[in-house]
Order: sequence, then structure tokens, then C-alpha cells
Amino acid sequence: MATPKDFGWYGKGEGEGEGRYAPLKSAQSHERFRGDLEKILRLVLAGRTVDARAAAPSQTTTQLSEMPALNITDLDGKPLTKADLGGRVVLVEFWATWCPPCRNTLAWLGGLKKKHGDKVAVVTVAIESDAANVKQIMRELDLPVVAAMGTPELARSFGDISAVPTLFVFDRKGKAAGVFYGAPPTLHADAEKTVARSIGSS
Repeated sequence: MATPKDFGWYGKGEGEGEGRYAPLKSAQSHERFRGDLEKILRLVLAGRTVDARAAAPSQTTTQLSEMPALNITDLDGKPLTKADLGGRVVLVEFWATWCPPCRNTLAWLGGLKKKHGDKVAVVTVAIESDAANVKQIMRELDLPVVAAMGTPELARSFGDISAVPTLFVFDRKGKAAGVFYGAPPTLHADAEKTVARSIGSS
């Protein structure tokens, strides 16, 4: 859950004052993160890895009741709004080029989009990343998803994002169906159940 900023690193165009994304902005976020980390470390050190995995934040719908206003421009320069996504189950993935698990999650999201077709829309938002690197990765993966660069305002509108990847799922009415933090072993299975449930109940 560390970021390049934690080590004093800044990418191109990411200097202080330029509005780079800060995932742990409030004192409450820091305290919650510290408490969760201490709890999980105690369980791991005690050999209780299954309990540690279960204790890790994985899914909640308390932060958002519905999809925030979305007004972005994708990597091809095309605008996208919340209204453009209406009637579909929407997955919004926050990721970063320096996050190793993110590539695997992006590839999986591409497969999920191919599986469900027009019933699902996938929007990937890169944060704390150089635009040229983002474009290169998206070209390499060649996925049927919307790809965009994230702004601090957009990230904050989705709540307290403290890890990448973070995946939000919204039903066809724009209501929050689930949010998944990080890349635990059960991520794909759990998220796919949420997507299938959202498609079936919408």
C-alpha cells in the first residue's frame, strides 16, 4: 500500500503543487490504515494467515451509495460522462503503472468485458503514473476498456482510496454494488459474483 511518494519519488509532471493523488489524505485515514496493518501483522506473526486474509479490507459499500459524477477524457481524447454509461453494470478500476498486480487485474477486466459485452462497461483510471507509460501498457494489453488518467478530484470523489488496484462495481442504476481493495487471491471470483448479481438483478 506504499506509493512512490512515500519514498520521495515523483514522476514526470508530478511535482508538489501539481495536484498529484494522495491516497491517505486525512488523519482518520492514517489511523485506520495503521490499525488495520497492526491487526493483520499480529495475525500473520501468530501463523494465522487465513484469519489475516479474512481481516483485510476487501469489500464494502459504505463509502459510496452510487457512482459519483464522472466527467473524464480517455487516452484517445474522447469525453466520457456518467450518463454515457447508463443502463450498464459499470466497473471503475483505479490502478498505477508501478503496481505489479495491476497488470493482471487489467487483463482480467478485459476478459470480463469480452465475456459480458454491452451489459458491462469497464473504466480504468491510472493514478500516480506517467501518461506515456500508461499509454504504452494499454497498447500492450490491447483491452476493450476505457482508459483515462485520473485527477485528484476524481480520485477523491470515489472516497478514501488507500490502495491500488481498487475496483468499484455499480449496478445498472448506478447504485454501488461493491468495492474491492488490493489484489487478494479471491478478488476475481468475488468481483465476478458481484458483477453477475448486478447484471441479473438490475
